[in-house]
Amino acid sequence: MDETLHEHFTDLLYEVALREHGAMFIGVLFEHKSYLDKLTALQVLRYMVRVWDYGLRQQAQLLPILPIVIYHGPETWTVTTHFQGLFELPAALRPYMPEYQYWLCDLSAYSDAEVKGSVTLQVGWLLMKHIFTPALRERLPEVLALWYTIHEQPHAMGYLEAMLRYVMAAGETVSAAEVRQALAQTAPEGGALMNTIAQELLSQGEHRGLQQGLRQGLQQGEVRGERRGLRQGLLSGIRVALKLKFGLEGVALIPEIAQIEDVTLLQVIQDGIELVSTLPELRGLYCQFER
Repeated sequence: MDETLHEHFTDLLYEVALREHGAMFIGVLFEHKSYLDKLTALQVLRYMVRVWDYGLRQQAQLLPILPIVIYHGPETWTVTTHFQGLFELPAALRPYMPEYQYWLCDLSAYSDAEVKGSVTLQVGWLLMKHIFTPALRERLPEVLALWYTIHEQPHAMGYLEAMLRYVMAAGETVSAAEVRQALAQTAPEGGALMNTIAQELLSQGEHRGLQQGLRQGLQQGEVRGERRGLRQGLLSGIRVALKLKFGLEGVALIPEIAQIEDVTLLQVIQDGIELVSTLPELRGLYCQFER
């Protein structure tokens, strides 16, 4: 991962067995942008090359990669899914240019009824689908009710916390009061199951300035939330980049880097991974900024 990918909400790479023989990778990129990125095909290609480079350094067999881009911005995706679509190429040059196509899942193209899968998957998809739209206000109680059907499962409360943090940080069309109201509608009478985490998160937002007005306070909370999200995204990107370039020795640096709060310095580290050739070089790079 590099600076052109740091805005992704998350990246996943799976190795799967093929039915006939061999194996392959499935790379899933979650686009967390509010705009269309014309260079997505180039970004995905760079990501694929990094995976192949890592495999070669581990003396592993090169495996094919099926790239999947999941997009949930407010606009319908109109960007080309073909790499050669980035260029104006005469037919004579096409055989000499790389070409591939990523598979696009544009959530805006699906109705809520068409969103299938496990409950946790449906909840995630529906939140992502409506996070930038006014429909989030109406859909939030339904999404929370869907979550409640699995509330007794071991990781359900952690999933609820992640949902609420996501809505408070990225949901531009709902206020903290509306989130609270949706929770009250969904939680059964006397059930503090959902409210424990919800009240904690919402009160934190209120202490940051919601007393000055719900809309103004929400905007202030979003700025902090975006900064936290950016820091977490950078740390995730650094972790992947370290693993791809230096293997487990690189991952061992993560606890030390995770202590850094300055997002600008984290960006320097992420950019620097591509430039340095050894881990001591990388440590020297960010240690000199900390002095």
